[in-house]
Amino acid sequence: MTDYPIPAMDDVELVEVLRAVADPIRLQIVRVLADGRPHPKSMTEWGVDVQKSTMAHHFKTLREAGLTRTIVSGRTHEIQLRRDELDERFPGLVEALLRD
Repeated sequence: MTDYPIPAMDDVELVEVLRAVADPIRLQIVRVLADGRPHPKSMTEWGVDVQKSTMAHHFKTLREAGLTRTIVSGRTHEIQLRRDELDERFPGLVEALLRD
């Protein structure tokens, strides 16, 4: 399902998750992904104005911290929040991140 490695949820550390979402752009990405559905990387509704390479860095950081997975289907790459897994490992975390 994914060609990009993600850490096992048991190996995801809260401090790394918090470090990843401390950046306002990555927090915005998590808020968009909070609906639990996969979103295309090329999606223009991320709500940020940065270069494609910068977005790639943010997507990688979120994935390596254990927050997201990248789903590859042919030439299509989609990003999905690991919402259910995060809710189980860190109850209330995603909801807290959604608050303003």
